[in-house]
Amino acid sequence: MSYFKQRLKSSVLWNLVLLTIGSAFFAVGLTAIAIPHGFITGGISGVGLLLYYATDILSPGIWYMIINIPLFLVGWIFISKRFFFYSLYGMVASSIFMDLITLPIHIKDPFLAVLACGSLLGAGGGIAFHSLGTLGGMDIVSIIVNRKLGIRIGTFLFVFNLVLFTFSFGFLETDLVLYSIALSFVLSQVLEQVLSMFNQRKMVLIVSELSDRIAPVIHERLNRGSTFLNGTGAYSGKEKKILMTVVHNHQLKRLEEAVLTIDNNAFMITENTFDVLGKGFSKPKVY
Repeated sequence: MSYFKQRLKSSVLWNLVLLTIGSAFFAVGLTAIAIPHGFITGGISGVGLLLYYATDILSPGIWYMIINIPLFLVGWIFISKRFFFYSLYGMVASSIFMDLITLPIHIKDPFLAVLACGSLLGAGGGIAFHSLGTLGGMDIVSIIVNRKLGIRIGTFLFVFNLVLFTFSFGFLETDLVLYSIALSFVLSQVLEQVLSMFNQRKMVLIVSELSDRIAPVIHERLNRGSTFLNGTGAYSGKEKKILMTVVHNHQLKRLEEAVLTIDNNAFMITENTFDVLGKGFSKPKVY
């Protein structure tokens, strides 16, 4: 099953479908909500909107394509040719959708518009990031920064947008800039949630006197491995075997039932984990 998933994720059709859906979400949020309300979306699309608002020439889609040219050269050099062509498709699809989608979504309350727009843009970007490309713009730079420095994509985009919005105070009304900052925050949060939707796992530490009996049950019932960690009780001074395992979210309740059935006094610590690499989970993403 995992082999089939890996083949699917690397197939051209699957990646084009993700980029198409992501670009459609992104374009709807931009043209149907952000532009009618005068918001700045952040990133390169935000720079394009600033130029569009300031000059009133060309369309947001054309500005988006023009500004992307140097960034795509960076992607070609520092990531891969495959990433370049997938991202080129994502950028072109986004630009076409921006020019084709002309019907606004009528939302009177600016704050509700911020929530709707940020959700659409974040979902679009997150769906595209599950592919082997991006929608262009600062997404390219964010991937390079993430690979080199380990900074999360949503965090980097939010910090970049704060700098962009600082310059926006000279062109736009203060209220619009503040709404745009709120939009950027919603976008980054939704994007991170969509990115972790299929990658988040649970790491569980189990402290029990019956660890030797629990370990084989985890393997048999959940088909998950486990590791013994040596520990010492701070109060009793007694040596203990601590079990560590990582399970899918939907397996957590089954794990709790299995452990507590064997030892009702077992102590369990559960932590969220992101992007677990290894057999039975994810493989390193190669652009």
